[in-house]
Amino acid sequence: MAQRDALLALRSWLNHRILGQEALVDRLLIALLSDGHLLVEGAPGLAKTRAIKDLALGVEGSFHRIQFTPDLLPSDVTGTDIFSPETGQFSFQEGPIFHNLVLADEINRAPAKVQSALLEAMAEGQVSVGRRSLALPDLFLVMATQNPIEQEGTYPLPEAQLDRFLLNVLVAYPDAETEQRILALVRAEAQAPASQTPPAPLSQADLFAARQAVLSLHMDPAVETYLVQLILATRNPAPWGEDLARWIEYGASPRGTLALDRCARARAWLEGRDFVTPEDIQALVHDVLRHRVLVSFEAQAQGINTDHVLDELLARVPVA
Repeated sequence: MAQRDALLALRSWLNHRILGQEALVDRLLIALLSDGHLLVEGAPGLAKTRAIKDLALGVEGSFHRIQFTPDLLPSDVTGTDIFSPETGQFSFQEGPIFHNLVLADEINRAPAKVQSALLEAMAEGQVSVGRRSLALPDLFLVMATQNPIEQEGTYPLPEAQLDRFLLNVLVAYPDAETEQRILALVRAEAQAPASQTPPAPLSQADLFAARQAVLSLHMDPAVETYLVQLILATRNPAPWGEDLARWIEYGASPRGTLALDRCARARAWLEGRDFVTPEDIQALVHDVLRHRVLVSFEAQAQGINTDHVLDELLARVPVA
């Protein structure tokens, strides 16, 4: 299929540009195919910004980066009415949210009213300005970043807002071999910047056709049952162990079920299959549910995080 070949070519180019972050590249493409947004957490300097900027080079559409700061206003994101002395009328000037691909850098540094403006756009595909609601482009993807190291002066996203993100991806440091490859890549780019050309941009028509192909993939009823059982186990973990019942405070909502279904289908499509396997679901459980399952205070006191809880669920819930 031409759309798959184009996306695989884009993935290959991104993996040559963003070394050691294959998982992040895959999640970006999965979010693109699933019509969702992703929250990326990692220390500074791990190519988070570079990833979304390079993705924008390979996709037909516009890109904008928004640096979130404590003094940012909602109108700085959505746009505002500007008075024209020549005409004596107000005209709306679109904000950066009206681009196709948006990087919301350090989203937790902006106050709640700015976060809400962005998250309304993510959830509804529109922004509210005065009494009007303005539609966003059909292709609209937000990649928000958070720095997990420094939390002073930040405004953590509430759980209800976190649930709006399709994926929550953790980015780790590269190993020694990858670090050396990064050095070589950056030197080569500095010497010959024009040689780093992306493949032909993926058209929006091809992308929308690929999304329809993803939705048409076959999922066996047994695989669907397995997916649902994993979600239900986060809400009622007692049958799978008393320890899990003590560790989990709140489970995933139906939005988590829908997100896991879409992402598993997108992964299967990228792998060249026309059906979904349990492995597709297992590969994405952590990124889909990491921000949707809340662990209890007792678990936190024991040093148990959400990823560990999800590991235990995967080990205990049998494949149907």
